[in-house]
Amino acid sequence: MRLRYNYRLYPTPGQQQALARAFGSARVVFNDGLSARQEAHQAGLPYITDAELSARLTAAKVTPERAWLSDVSAVVLQQAQADLNAAYRNFFASLKGERNGPKIKPPRFRSRKDRRQAIRFTANARFKILPDSKLRLPKVGDVSVRWSRPLPCVPSSVTVIKDPAGRYFASFVISDEPDALPATEPVIGIDHGRIFIRIGRFEPTSRTCSACGIKDDPKPLHVREWTCPACGARLDRDINAAVNVARAAGLAVTACRAQVRPGASSPAQRSEAGTLRGAV
Repeated sequence: MRLRYNYRLYPTPGQQQALARAFGSARVVFNDGLSARQEAHQAGLPYITDAELSARLTAAKVTPERAWLSDVSAVVLQQAQADLNAAYRNFFASLKGERNGPKIKPPRFRSRKDRRQAIRFTANARFKILPDSKLRLPKVGDVSVRWSRPLPCVPSSVTVIKDPAGRYFASFVISDEPDALPATEPVIGIDHGRIFIRIGRFEPTSRTCSACGIKDDPKPLHVREWTCPACGARLDRDINAAVNVARAAGLAVTACRAQVRPGASSPAQRSEAGTLRGAV
């Protein structure tokens, strides 16, 4: 899952000029790609692929007409093309009925008069959050940020936005993936408060003698200790059950005879004390 964290930016006048140049360059790259595809469609030519469009951008940057594109981060221009490609994919998917919701119109040309301007820097652009809390943007500079809350981890991208009121914002994308659980054995559970082992819920662990294996009659919960009628072993109900559970899981254990009920053992250390609700 991807999350966005938005913060206010305060670029200097020089940085605002650099951002305006980046906004304009991204808009031109988007429009150039859209124009090329529209012209190819009107001429009955094959659809221009994403790779071919990228090659055309590389070639355009060395021409006199588009040489100024080199003044902007290459990643910003690549992301503008990526936005165009995504818009086409969504449009085609909508035409084929592969996308839920209302029909999507084909991409439209971007205008400098659009109320919202935006450019995106990915990790490849090597944007960086500096120790002085400023945001370093390639070919823009170190921009002041008002951090309303800390980022939980390293962002994968940042989109710089200029809103209709002329304010600037940074929108960071964070990948919120759940932490992988550590590898465990197939059987886990609780044995003397340390190991959790799961076995069949109807296994008679508390009334089976852990010494000789004989099954005794069912016992009410208030009976905490009992003597095996076959071998005469004096059994603590909880310890006896724990040993039987461990053995059922294939673990080699012996009854240690340690007390496990509150009041019969020494107090737990503060670091070990806790409450387990719903335990049986």
